[in-house]
Amino acid sequence: MEVENEQIYINSTEFDHLSDTPFSGDDENGGSEEIKAEVNGNWIPASSLNEAKINARAKRRFRKNSSRDSGRGDSVSDNGEAVKSGLTEPTSPKGKFLDRRSRSGKGRGLPKKGGAGGKGVWGTPGQVYDVEEVDVKDPNYDDDQNCVYETVVPPLDERAFEKTLTPILQEYFEHGDTNEVVDMLRDLNLGEMKYSVPVLAVSLSLEGKASHREMTSKLLSDLCRTVVSTSDMEKSFDMLLKELPELVLDSPRAPQLVGQFIARAVGDGILCSTYIDSYKGTVDCVQARAALDRATVMLSMTKGGKRIDSVWGSGGGQQSVKHLVKEIDMLLKEYLLSGDVSEAERCLQELEVPHFHHELVYEAIVMVLESTGETTFKMMLDLLKSLWTSTVITLDQMKRGYERVYREIPDINLDVPHSYSMLERFVEECFQAGIISKPLRDLCPSRGRKRFVSEGDGGRLKLESY
Repeated sequence: MEVENEQIYINSTEFDHLSDTPFSGDDENGGSEEIKAEVNGNWIPASSLNEAKINARAKRRFRKNSSRDSGRGDSVSDNGEAVKSGLTEPTSPKGKFLDRRSRSGKGRGLPKKGGAGGKGVWGTPGQVYDVEEVDVKDPNYDDDQNCVYETVVPPLDERAFEKTLTPILQEYFEHGDTNEVVDMLRDLNLGEMKYSVPVLAVSLSLEGKASHREMTSKLLSDLCRTVVSTSDMEKSFDMLLKELPELVLDSPRAPQLVGQFIARAVGDGILCSTYIDSYKGTVDCVQARAALDRATVMLSMTKGGKRIDSVWGSGGGQQSVKHLVKEIDMLLKEYLLSGDVSEAERCLQELEVPHFHHELVYEAIVMVLESTGETTFKMMLDLLKSLWTSTVITLDQMKRGYERVYREIPDINLDVPHSYSMLERFVEECFQAGIISKPLRDLCPSRGRKRFVSEGDGGRLKLESY
């Protein structure tokens, strides 16, 4: 009996594999006899054994609930009721590692490192990192890993230079934007080939139109001191004078045109005023001497009041309408004096304004209406017929010119009597020559015949047109 009254300390882990049933089969049958169990060689009463099983099961349940709810701060009591663990520390090891509060028991209970600690955290919210400066004294510093790579464009050689710049200059003759050409040349590594840019531009313009040469002069003015230096520009014109014997083979007028380029460059400030004087007495080439003489003549004409920027004439749609009207009027007056149809056709094409050819048709018809003899009538008819046959003046431009005269004939008749009858006659002759179509001829206005209402006329109509 002393064994029964002795207090026995039993490790709870020894009962983990015991049955959860606290009573044996005899207790279920209602037996009152005390049953003893042997543990570690000692006989233990059944009541003590049952209490140990209950305690082990309660601990097992507490450990399970605490590990599951440690993050929420809840635990389960012995009776199975949820207890807030605000006053107790979580007992699960997993809960301790997930807890981000200080474990020393000190502090205000705030997250460690201001919330910037923990796995996969790069810093506090909203933190911006600056560029890290490389420390040369760092033991881990490596020159190969901390180098800066830059894009290096190799300089163009002579063959690649012409192949690359020719499309750029030809495209410039279409759009006329010098800023775009300057930006494209800056992206290229011209190297020692900078002086060849003006040489190539002038060579291409010699084979083009007068407007192309005007655009080339503007391009050289914008390239100077931005892409090409003044010394390189002088070197470019020196090269042009040396290559004149070869340029004459493709462009017979190359010496005169190069001389005009030199005069324009001196006027624009690209070349110094003493550039031509430096060649006096040192030029053996005939073509180069002719180019320098042409430049000298052009510069001497500027002193008389002629502007050097008009060295290439007036051509292209960039000219004002007032200036184009004046040029066409002078063209027709020169034609009436010379009678050279081919020269008038060439001058019209040099204006390079095919959209404005209707002005020539209008001015030619007005001159016919204002003339008193048959000479102007016949010469203008021959001119329009030649321009129509050579397709210099298109159908649309011819039609617009006649329609303008049809609309303004009432105002013209105020200054020119009998203009209606003269217009009808000229339009009929143009139709017979095949210059205009029948619908356009039928649109020709005619002044209505005046009926006499005086006594004794007998209803007779006056045949003369007003």
